[in-house]
Amino acid sequence: MATVEVTENKRLRWVRRALRALAIVALALVAWLVLAPTGRYLLRGAWEEAKILARRRPLAEILADSATTPILRAKVELVLAARAFARDSLGLDVGESFSTYSETGRDTLTLVVSGAYRDRLKSYTWWFPVVGRVPYKGYFDFGEARRQERALNARGFDTRLGAVSAFSTLGWFNDPLLPSTLRADSLTLANTVIHELLHNTYFAAGGAVFNESFANFVGSRGAQRFFRSRGQETAAAEVAARWQDERVLGRFWATLYARVDSAFKSHPGDEARAVAERLAARQLLFSEARASLLLDLAPMLKTISIRSVERVRLDNAVLMSRRVYLTDLDAFDAVLTRNRGDLRATVAEIIAAAKADDEKRPFDVVKRLAGLPIGSRFR
Repeated sequence: MATVEVTENKRLRWVRRALRALAIVALALVAWLVLAPTGRYLLRGAWEEAKILARRRPLAEILADSATTPILRAKVELVLAARAFARDSLGLDVGESFSTYSETGRDTLTLVVSGAYRDRLKSYTWWFPVVGRVPYKGYFDFGEARRQERALNARGFDTRLGAVSAFSTLGWFNDPLLPSTLRADSLTLANTVIHELLHNTYFAAGGAVFNESFANFVGSRGAQRFFRSRGQETAAAEVAARWQDERVLGRFWATLYARVDSAFKSHPGDEARAVAERLAARQLLFSEARASLLLDLAPMLKTISIRSVERVRLDNAVLMSRRVYLTDLDAFDAVLTRNRGDLRATVAEIIAAAKADDEKRPFDVVKRLAGLPIGSRFR
């Protein structure tokens, strides 16, 4: 009996110690969420996400509602069709994402802040649990987004503030369809749905540039095939034309990035003179790029107006931001060509190869799959 009592007492003490440890961890987590800036940011994001999730209505209910407008009905039907295509034809993990609708009561979902060093091709980054370091930060509080953008600018960074209409929680929650997403035209809407579902399927921690460029490729090429499967050849052709413009712009930004990078490396050092030389070199290159953008590139674009091109700002924040979504798009297309246009096989092959890459250099993986030399650039 004594041995049994001793054993039970030991177990009881172990349980008490474990509970105390859990309580300490929980208190530390609560304190971090309340007191630390990143904690408060995540808490606000969780609150906003909870409100979005709480307002969800099944899309089937929206379609059955007689009060649903014809425009909303058509777009909901398009989303459901694009979602089914992503699952059945592309093999994407759709889960329950885009099977519900949530009214947010706002025209813009979030404002995203990004920044870059003015004399270096280096993005300002933020760290978050699970996803790692990312070169952008979204805000539901628009006033706070503008304050953070001004604060970064005051600290000497080039900055960019942009609106976002949709985002993915990477399969953690069943992401609903949002009014800000539905405002897009049908081509963009289908592209966005497939783009975000690719994030559900694969997302490399800390690999924002690869994640977004890969999703850009899958969203565009997926939307093209989606409309073609519905017999909408005109829509498919327009999606293809938009994608070709993306590729042209991707080459422009890649070339500019390489030239600025080379100029910066020609003036190394942290002393004031070296910094000034780098800033002067970049100004000259941006002036030349502006002329090339308007005179050489704009006439090549089929779906982007000259006025839109004229409004493009050139600084390191814009350069780094554009590179997030437009890096090595031609390499993704080259893998697709080697797979004889089979997008499903291409997506699966790239994901499998990226997961097996111990060096964490996914763009090199894509180039190997495409049969391209590592370090090559399309011009």
